[in-house]
Amino acid sequence: MVRTCNSLKTSITAMKEIIEAWKRVDRNKVAVGLSVVPGLGHLYKHHYLSGFGILTLGNVLVAFIAGLLVFGTLGASLLLVPVAWIAGVACSAYMASDEHGHHPWLHVWNYHWADFIHRTKNV
Repeated sequence: MVRTCNSLKTSITAMKEIIEAWKRVDRNKVAVGLSVVPGLGHLYKHHYLSGFGILTLGNVLVAFIAGLLVFGTLGASLLLVPVAWIAGVACSAYMASDEHGHHPWLHVWNYHWADFIHRTKNV
């Protein structure tokens, strides 16, 4: 029983350390890493419209364009077009503003509703 309690305390301590480390991580670099799948970096930074647009329509359009250029470029477009697309989207995700915490409906446990009510009354 003592052994189980000690392992539980160790697990809780490890989780607290992971959570504290995650709070200090550079969100721009995480967005670039997630952009290996174009659109996920934008979703991570809470740019939902552009993220879902890139994830669906953008990726389909890039696949279509690369397919059209296959014969004209002797297959080089199958590599060059997606690599350029991923690099461009990753750069865009890195430079996008971080909207994390700016949506009160997504972070209801952290938001100061009294401040929100006072702001809307003054408008």
